[in-house]
Amino acid sequence: MPHWLVIDLEATTDEGGWPVTEMEIIEIGATLVNRDGREVDHFQRFVRPLRRPLLTPFCRELTHITQANIDSAAPLTEVWPAFERWLAPYHPKLESWVSWGDYDRKQLLQEWQHQQLHSGLVQVPHMNLKQRFAKARRLERPLGLNGALQLAGLQFCGQQHRALEDARNTARLLPLVLPG
Repeated sequence: MPHWLVIDLEATTDEGGWPVTEMEIIEIGATLVNRDGREVDHFQRFVRPLRRPLLTPFCRELTHITQANIDSAAPLTEVWPAFERWLAPYHPKLESWVSWGDYDRKQLLQEWQHQQLHSGLVQVPHMNLKQRFAKARRLERPLGLNGALQLAGLQFCGQQHRALEDARNTARLLPLVLPG
């Protein structure tokens, strides 16, 4: 039975946003789901940023991630191999990996390259669910995750801008765009 891996990242930022090249991952959330959107397994870890280890007040308020969460976390060079070990048993069944929009894919590619990390995900097709949902619903332009959930008649579950909760809410929209 095929699986879809839904990934969401939280990253360093400040009011007004930063370019992707300035951002660093501070949390990885992933849910592995089947065709019905039912969770098979999940992964969540905080990541200690190296270039800007102090979170901005805006970032802490947005994500509800504390400085203590980050200070006690391992860097991505340790967290990503742990993620790959977690994913390994499921890898042969992966249909695609999914994110809401293209930011997460770009951020991961940048971090893998910058920190010289290997990832088996480079061989797995990526699905931008934000675009797929907009196309399936014939929307003029894509919606944010919360807006898409509301359009689908669903409420956001959990805390917004936390990686695992965002990934799980994204996964709830997946069955609505997969071909019958």
